[in-house]
Amino acid sequence: MAASGLPASVRSAPARRPARELLLEAAARLFYAHGVAATGIDTITAEAGVARKSLYNNFSSKAELVAAYLEARHGEWLGLYRRRLDTARTPRDGVLAVFDAYLDHANSAYQHGFRGCGLLNAAAELPAGDPGRQAVRRHKEEVQELLARHVSGMLPGRPEQAPAIAAHLAFLLEGAMARAGLEGNDGPLTEARRMAGQLLDTL
Repeated sequence: MAASGLPASVRSAPARRPARELLLEAAARLFYAHGVAATGIDTITAEAGVARKSLYNNFSSKAELVAAYLEARHGEWLGLYRRRLDTARTPRDGVLAVFDAYLDHANSAYQHGFRGCGLLNAAAELPAGDPGRQAVRRHKEEVQELLARHVSGMLPGRPEQAPAIAAHLAFLLEGAMARAGLEGNDGPLTEARRMAGQLLDTL
């Protein structure tokens, strides 16, 4: 018996992670790999290794779990962007940091392969007017606003031109992400980043 009064095997046992965290991670893997509609509650709880009751103790419904998943994906992307922005030295670098964050997303480790933007994939399954679709729209608008902010820094005395250029870049980025998801690799995103750089050099 150790001095603490507990066997070493007990003292060294890792604390069990919160059920909410396990459920969100399981839902993220399954929603991304198989889709929201195709993934049932029982599959999620089995993947998370928790009882069905634990899910309803943390989420009032599957819809609430989906909303939490979308919020988490948004936060995950912001984390990728901020890490890239840490090394940006100019407004041009800031624009390309957005593209690089998408590239980082594409090159993350996925159990069943890269399938494109998880937010857009989920939104495509949700009906018009669903709160989840609105959440995804807000995320995409925020990305475009970030682009506009960086572009504005490249246009001293011409800030009124920034929104249109940012929209152009956002559409380039989203189109590339859709193609990358279909092809299962980052090739279209790499090309989009190159094209964005060429556009920025003409400003």
